[in-house]
Amino acid sequence: MNIRRFFANFILLIISFILQTTVFRVLDFGGIAPNLLMILVAATGFIKGDKSGLVMGFFSGLLIDIFFGTYIGFFALIYMYLGFIVGKFHEVFFSQNIAIPISFIAIADFLYGFICYVLMFLFRTKFDIGYYMMNIILPEVVYTAIVSIFYYPIILGINNRIDEREQRSAKKFV
Repeated sequence: MNIRRFFANFILLIISFILQTTVFRVLDFGGIAPNLLMILVAATGFIKGDKSGLVMGFFSGLLIDIFFGTYIGFFALIYMYLGFIVGKFHEVFFSQNIAIPISFIAIADFLYGFICYVLMFLFRTKFDIGYYMMNIILPEVVYTAIVSIFYYPIILGINNRIDEREQRSAKKFV
């Protein structure tokens, strides 16, 4: 990974975290805000592959753990696995078609919500999955999918520009 990609990913991570925890907390609907970090993790995995998704997932989850988590590593592990799994579809699907990545983002956000329910509530014997599904998981998935329609092309454009610069600089050495 070159310094431009590292710097761009770092800036995207910080901007996504700040927007998710400030601006979109004000723009929530019924207490539900979109998960911009999940959009970033799934998009990075889908565009660049499983290793990039894993790394982006780890650092995104670590940020959430540091600022909002009870245990360090809980969200990092969840985001890391989801970034890795979405990244496995990198070579199978074409990243320019916006419908497929948004579908993967929505599925990843659904899995995130379900895993959090199982690990945080079900083990504490709070069995109201229907309420949690209808009032938290599904509204967040829909809101995240709608926001990803606008945010995914930005992430894709930044990655495409970095790829073009890398290819131009590689041609100089050939």
